[in-house]
Amino acid sequence: MGAACRHTRVVGELGATASLEALLSITRRDPPTVCHALLDDPKFLALLLRIDHELAANTRIDGCHCGGALHRADYPRKPRGCPAEVRPDHSSRLSFCCAVCRQRATPESVRFLGRRVYLGLAVVLVSARPAAAVAAAARLGSALGIARRTLARWRAWWQAQFPQTPLWRAACARFMPPVPDALLPGELIERFTGPAHEALMRLLVWLSPITVASRQPVVITLHEGR
Repeated sequence: MGAACRHTRVVGELGATASLEALLSITRRDPPTVCHALLDDPKFLALLLRIDHELAANTRIDGCHCGGALHRADYPRKPRGCPAEVRPDHSSRLSFCCAVCRQRATPESVRFLGRRVYLGLAVVLVSARPAAAVAAAARLGSALGIARRTLARWRAWWQAQFPQTPLWRAACARFMPPVPDALLPGELIERFTGPAHEALMRLLVWLSPITVASRQPVVITLHEGR
């Protein structure tokens, strides 16, 4: 099964859809402070974990290109940007290793948007700079212990590297009015409207193809400062 089919199946099972038009179909918006509160919501983080397990299950069913069976071989993570009580649930990035050729098969993820430390949800929300949420985003970054230089790197990645990914090149023209690169990711968040938990879930699912390096020419290198 191809990546597009896996993506559609997982999102469909969760009551969403893989099409951009449907992902943007809900019309009611929640304020930025509600979105930021999801970083401290164990139920929402549990939903993201469930989605990752669904993506991993589909990858395992597909098997390796050589025909070998895939065995769990997760990457350890030291998650930040989530409550301490749920960190053990997010202490690994789900991955597999082929029993025959030993090649890795790492599924897409809605939890991790970089190589380490902060959850992708934090990277998205704290990097956002919508006009009404600058102060809120700054306070959130400070509360999470995110260094200014780290935040600057995240924003530079959104505005310089993310626009070069196949995902954005294929989809950017379908956003009307267009989303300026200089306003990423804040303006992108605004386009996924609806109740905060639904909108952010759909956004993270939509972004998940860029979490697998083999499906993009620009590898995500969101390294955080210690």
